[in-house]
Amino acid sequence: MSPIRKTGRPHTPHSGGLARDVTDLLDQLETTTDPAEREELCNRIIVLAIPIADRLAGRYRRPGTSMEDLQQVARAALVQATRRFKGGGEQAFLGYVVPSVLGELKRYFRDCSWVIRPPRRIQEAHLAVRQAHEELRAEWGREPTADELAEAADVAVETVHDVQVAAVRCWPESLDRPQGDDDGGAVFGDKLSGIDRDLEQAEARLMVEPALQRLKPREREVIYLRYYQDRTQREVGQRIGVTQMQISRIESQAMATLRQGMGPDDNAAA
Repeated sequence: MSPIRKTGRPHTPHSGGLARDVTDLLDQLETTTDPAEREELCNRIIVLAIPIADRLAGRYRRPGTSMEDLQQVARAALVQATRRFKGGGEQAFLGYVVPSVLGELKRYFRDCSWVIRPPRRIQEAHLAVRQAHEELRAEWGREPTADELAEAADVAVETVHDVQVAAVRCWPESLDRPQGDDDGGAVFGDKLSGIDRDLEQAEARLMVEPALQRLKPREREVIYLRYYQDRTQREVGQRIGVTQMQISRIESQAMATLRQGMGPDDNAAA
């Protein structure tokens, strides 16, 4: 096995975006016939070409998508493509690796990055519309219209609208999103409502409602005034024209009826 040459040169950018060290290693890769040497050359090329994979991953960065996940996908694709590369120099390497990495990123973005997955046609159209949007905005310095996006992406205008709706609804806001510097470090989730007390009482209401139907009209009125309007026995007595002692007896009888109505024997009979 011939020794792998050490260039000793810094990792300076070279034509096509590659460091010169990478092109030297690619030249060696093309001429070697030793499997072990080829393996070592591929490993060194992969390490030096990682910035290429990361730059390609950056094209697909968007809110709701983890940059670390994108980089992992891109780097894994770089490893596989480099090991499959048959040689041919810098341009051949870029022409083989870049489409391979982009293909894996597109598949990941289409299949795995949606929180709520829309129909397949929307997933595929989203990539074309998003790319057209970035290119047109960079070229014109303004936001393109739906008609312009449809023409550039070669899709119907209705599809552009569907893609735009999906982009909003299929990537919900993170509950950990900061609310800004003026909110004292508050996050989006802090502004959501707390525990719904009415929900906690829903089961109790379902149990009480049938039992309330067993009460006499005056008993229901007393219970309503005492426990729904939070009135005292004296106030209830003045309201319906009886003494406080009578209200106490009516309330006691009503509560006994309610307890009996929600008891195990009543549930069994139901």
